Amino acid sequence: MRRGWKMALSGGLRCCRRVLSWVPVLVIVLVVLWSYYAYVFELCLVTVLSPAEKVIYLILYHAIFVFFTWTYWKSIFTLPQQPNQKFHLSYTDKERYENEERPEVQKQMLVDMAKKLPVYTRTGSGAVRFCDRCHLIKPDRCHHCSVCAMCVLKMDHHCPWVNNCIGFSNYKFFLQFLAYSVLYCLYIATTVFSYFIKYWRGELPSVRSKFHVLFLLFVACMFFVSLVILFGYHCWLVSRNKTTLEAFCTPVFTSGPEKNGFNLGFIKNIQQVFGDKKKFWLIPIGSSPGDGHSFPMRSMNESQNPLLANEEPWEDNEDDNQEWPSF
Repeated sequence: MRRGWKMALSGGLRCCRRVLSWVPVLVIVLVVLWSYYAYVFELCLVTVLSPAEKVIYLILYHAIFVFFTWTYWKSIFTLPQQPNQKFHLSYTDKERYENEERPEVQKQMLVDMAKKLPVYTRTGSGAVRFCDRCHLIKPDRCHHCSVCAMCVLKMDHHCPWVNNCIGFSNYKFFLQFLAYSVLYCLYIATTVFSYFIKYWRGELPSVRSKFHVLFLLFVACMFFVSLVILFGYHCWLVSRNKTTLEAFCTPVFTSGPEKNGFNLGFIKNIQQVFGDKKKFWLIPIGSSPGDGHSFPMRSMNESQNPLLANEEPWEDNEDDNQEWPSF
């Protein structure tokens, strides 16, 4: 009886958590819908008097709005990619691992299993990266997300504003969303500013549109400042071929910790996210190379370009056998 009550309570809490996780997304959607109404109707159709100016404003606005909403949709509904079956422990291996009481023997079992897999990163102590919740050997750059309750390939962070884990499958869409968000706010701010001045000086009648225009400029500037900082940070990460987690916690390879372990050079680093074909860089369709389970490493390119080896190693990091929360 008590056990059933606890299970029901646990299920209810999980359900509430799933519902509440959509609140940040709902807030963003409501702000965007209001901004659409304020810009299209209150500014362009009511406040702007020149027909030519109306048309130009509306065409450019809707072009940006389409890509902005498209990339936001893709960021939200593109599911995080999980490691494939060959990284999971088989039923027999799982039984052997769980029944073994000696930690050193368990570590050796994982080492033997990892020899068959393309994994080159380790924990801070040099052990094979193993997830005891998903029962799998983690591929390089893969981490367990405590919010999604699963291991995510090339996990960057869990973003509450899209209610999704950002990783290999949708990092390109997330970057595009940030870029088009910055462009969206900048366009609104620059086109609204002149009418903000006119309202401020009393050159336009004080009607209902005044509130929408003034508040629209304030909201656009506020979001622009925060988004441009976040976008700039992720541009820096892309230029170094790092994830947010790798920026905070240095990846450890079989040869030791190396902060630039995946740094292939500026152009190749960009191609690792957006792909080789530049015509797809601005469009939210999947073009990232590979399958997310293995990645080219700096050490593999040093023999081809010895200049890459002339950088200092970074400090050691903590054990990687942990969950990663949202940022």
